Amino acid sequence: MSSRNPANLRSTSAADRRSATANNYSASTRPRVPSAGMPEENGRRSSTTSYARKESRATTGTEKRTEKREVREREVEIRRTRSPLKHSTESRVNARSRAEKPARHAEGSAATSRRTPEEAHSPWEPQAVLVPHTTAPLAARISIPPLASTAPAAIQPQPLGQLSLEAQEAAIIEDLLFVFMGFEGQYIRFGDTYNPHDEKERLIGPQFRILPGLDPSLRDLTKSMLKMATHYIAVETCVEVLSRDEYGAVNHALCASVRRLIKDYLTLMAQLEHQMLTNPSFTLHVLNLHTKQTSHMLFQLYTTGIELLKANGVLEDDDSDDSADDTDNLEGILESLREGGNVQLNAKKICKGGSVLGLITRRLSSMSGDPAARTLLTTLLREASRPYMAMLNEWLHHGGIKDPHAEFLIKEQKSIKRERLDQDYTDEYWEKRYTIRDALVPPQLEGVKDKVLLAGKYLNVVRECGGVDISKVVQDVPSSFDDPRFLDNVNSAYAYANASLFDLLLTTHALPARLRSLKHYFFLDRSDFFSYFLELGTSELKKPARNVNLGKLQSLLDIVLRQPGSVAAEDPYKEDVKVEINTTGLTNWLMKIVTVTGLDQDAANTGSITNFLTPATTAPVTDDSNITGFQSLVFDYDMPFPLSLVVSRVTLTRYQLLFRYLLSLRHLETSLVDCWGEQGKNSPWKHRSKNPRIELWKRKAWTLRARMLVFVQQLLYYCTAEVIEPNWVSLMSRLSAEGNEDAKGKGKATDDGVAPQVKRTVDELMQDHVDFLATCLKECMLTNSKLLRINNKIMGTCNMFATFTQSLSRYLITADPDLCTKINAQQALSAKQQGGNAKAPSGASHRHSKSGPQPYVFDPARIDKMFDMLAKYEENFARHLKILLDTLNYLAATETVVFLSLCARLSSAGEGGIIVSSPEGVFGA
Repeated sequence: MSSRNPANLRSTSAADRRSATANNYSASTRPRVPSAGMPEENGRRSSTTSYARKESRATTGTEKRTEKREVREREVEIRRTRSPLKHSTESRVNARSRAEKPARHAEGSAATSRRTPEEAHSPWEPQAVLVPHTTAPLAARISIPPLASTAPAAIQPQPLGQLSLEAQEAAIIEDLLFVFMGFEGQYIRFGDTYNPHDEKERLIGPQFRILPGLDPSLRDLTKSMLKMATHYIAVETCVEVLSRDEYGAVNHALCASVRRLIKDYLTLMAQLEHQMLTNPSFTLHVLNLHTKQTSHMLFQLYTTGIELLKANGVLEDDDSDDSADDTDNLEGILESLREGGNVQLNAKKICKGGSVLGLITRRLSSMSGDPAARTLLTTLLREASRPYMAMLNEWLHHGGIKDPHAEFLIKEQKSIKRERLDQDYTDEYWEKRYTIRDALVPPQLEGVKDKVLLAGKYLNVVRECGGVDISKVVQDVPSSFDDPRFLDNVNSAYAYANASLFDLLLTTHALPARLRSLKHYFFLDRSDFFSYFLELGTSELKKPARNVNLGKLQSLLDIVLRQPGSVAAEDPYKEDVKVEINTTGLTNWLMKIVTVTGLDQDAANTGSITNFLTPATTAPVTDDSNITGFQSLVFDYDMPFPLSLVVSRVTLTRYQLLFRYLLSLRHLETSLVDCWGEQGKNSPWKHRSKNPRIELWKRKAWTLRARMLVFVQQLLYYCTAEVIEPNWVSLMSRLSAEGNEDAKGKGKATDDGVAPQVKRTVDELMQDHVDFLATCLKECMLTNSKLLRINNKIMGTCNMFATFTQSLSRYLITADPDLCTKINAQQALSAKQQGGNAKAPSGASHRHSKSGPQPYVFDPARIDKMFDMLAKYEENFARHLKILLDTLNYLAATETVVFLSLCARLSSAGEGGIIVSSPEGVFGA
């Protein structure tokens, strides 16, 4: 017996359509439209009910004709007084029939409503038609039959009150068998308010009414059994609805499991019908006993289906909140736009995937005291989880996602591609390419969802590098959540993926060697090549940033890196280093990071630059319109995949920030050392003046230059020897330890078969790298806006003093009369010697005299101006250094104790009497 054709399915071919017109509904959608006066081929009554209708079948021909006329008159009267509910139902049936089969008559009572008075005497001939396909392949395609209440009075059954008790019981048993399969009986019919054309009413299930006249004892028992029919109709409709394409594979698997239960249910109905026809002792009480367990099963299916329908918004208002992820809708919109299709903006709430499994799991836990319900729900959960487990195994063992309905707990954003890693300043590929849909995580995976995410992410990277054979079918893996190996499968896959990616990064792609290469170029470690590069490119780097020839600088860098004997010459990755010019000054760049809108102070202090492209709300600290090449020079590094996941664009930006800061310190140190050389070899500084004020001024200028040099050298030493180097050693020690552990046992199981324990993950390695850079930025004072401003003012003062040395030399000459006379005499003698030796044409000496150095004029007031100028430099340097030391002491007590060491070192720069005897300082050339 099938679900839609429980008895004798007949053909409606053209040859017998005329004779089977009245039976189309009984052959398609239900066994029969019950009637006492229907033709002989429609009657399928058993011998137990035949005697109850002998009187109606023994009517004479004359009495039948008279009765037919009276019936036709009553039909006309009934059509005039038909209720609005039935009329609206028939109107919908008429419209549907006209749309599907324009050439056919409308079905059911709708055909009667369109009849003319001349056609009122034609027989009642409802017909079944095919309805259009839906996205549910197994949904019924036969139109819904008309209600029994719309049938003509001539074919209505004999009233129950006129039947004996035995005949009533036999008639009710037969009707119940029809009703149990979703069809109306002769005496048991749908409620007056039930509209079978309304899908929501069918999902809730109809209420049945029993025609009057039934014995009270039979009525009470019959009413208690009708709930099973209500549940069956609702469950059958729910299966058709949830089998549609948009509800996903988990719902489809659940519906397939329910269909198997419905098939068993219909088999039971066939067996009960056989008992009714062959067993004289088959009574209503026996039927009730046979259907008790099945009724309980249908009740559990019904309540589960109602919860699913409410979660999907089918039985709720359309204004309810959406449960789906908005980014899923966004991804769908983007895909639709790429394919040129229509965009559906109003997506309804859909409960699918892990949400369905979670709903069944919660019902299973609440029904733990009911053995039958627990067994049923366990079966449903096992069958529904099979497609979900297939997606999980594909993700865990191949790193791929086969999720056409967006119901898996891992969401993939295909718009984020690997090719954009060189421009990915927010780590989107690693952080947002694969994310967790929290609403679709089943309870069984709640504790290991992070492992599931990381295992697939790691294996996906290995797969893109050719390390996973995706054509290989995974064998011997659990296929449902009730498999005891379920969690072991997740843990072992996670351990294998983690070990595989570790091996790929540390061994195959030599991550430690790459990091050491980065240290050479960005932290100026063993940077003999860099000093040579700055020396060669000085003429170009002195220009304004917008005028620097980038191609020339790149050529110079390539020459320096390939120079034999250099450390960089042995570096296999030197081809990846590139020269760039950043027209934004270092201080303004850092201020944009630490004052970014929406970034809290804790994140700023830890060096977080995730959103560094967000414009800052503060005004620029310095004017970057005329910055030189020295101030805008920065290195870039081409990092191949998958190493670009560890050294991403945002991570490389941290390297660049530290590089520019160290470069500014080295350049300032070089300028102060050149200033020392200028003061040591020029006669204005070597000449001992007779004026004590001039000698006092010289000593004050030497002292200020020495204090500035001490400040820069101590700060440079602190950043390199006390911040970068210790943190670097710690990072590399952890990296080497992880590599050794990974090499010992890659993906191996322990002796007892348990998955290996993962001590360190690739994400933790990446976090260690980020923490290393964040710590360096913080301890180098690059993440605090106040320290940045103070440091910028001190270094600006030192830089101005270093570049103003030549002007100070001219001031000395004009302030000392002896020195002024001596220098003028030396210049005159030099010019005379050059004029006598050079055989130039006439007029050459005249031109030379005009373009040559002008004689110095003694100015007694110049000494006062020199003292005022030097006092301003001393005041600015001392005041800002005092503010810096106070700020560092405060931060050392509240945040980072490492600042105490820097305070101790920089305090020596505040002592005015210290003089550095060697320009090489701590970092010698």
